[in-house]
Amino acid sequence: MLNNQTMTTLTDLGLRGMAEAYSEQLGSIQYLELSFEERFGMLVDREAMDREARRLTTRLRAAKLRHQASLEDLDFRTPRGLDRSTIMGFSSSHWVDAHQNILVTGPTGVGKSYLGCALAFAGIRSGHSAAYRRAPALLSDLALARGDGRYLRVLGSLSRA
Repeated sequence: MLNNQTMTTLTDLGLRGMAEAYSEQLGSIQYLELSFEERFGMLVDREAMDREARRLTTRLRAAKLRHQASLEDLDFRTPRGLDRSTIMGFSSSHWVDAHQNILVTGPTGVGKSYLGCALAFAGIRSGHSAAYRRAPALLSDLALARGDGRYLRVLGSLSRA
């Protein structure tokens, strides 16, 4: 009975990852040989991983990325003028921390959108937020916001991403 109350309390406190890990520990014999500190540490680690996964999912959903892309999946064999070391250097997202921008240009069909989504995904994995907008849609949204008085609010939301 105490285990059910503990599970309910963990869930009520919003500790879903810890509740799931506790349930797994109760259902497995392998955890019986571990000390309390080791089992408790595993519960806390599971909760931390669960929260980070939820944050990542939330940031990805908010970014509205057009492609599921990552910098590691880029094909550098295609002649597009991409320098592997430069592009892979962007994976650390130091450019976001330095408040710098990356402008992706090129002819139609070379993968600009894919590269933009990959850069945004790298930033999201590093803990930053992102917003994916194509230039025509962004300019149209800004013009519409300027007309109906939401311009500063829209700029503020863009600056937070």
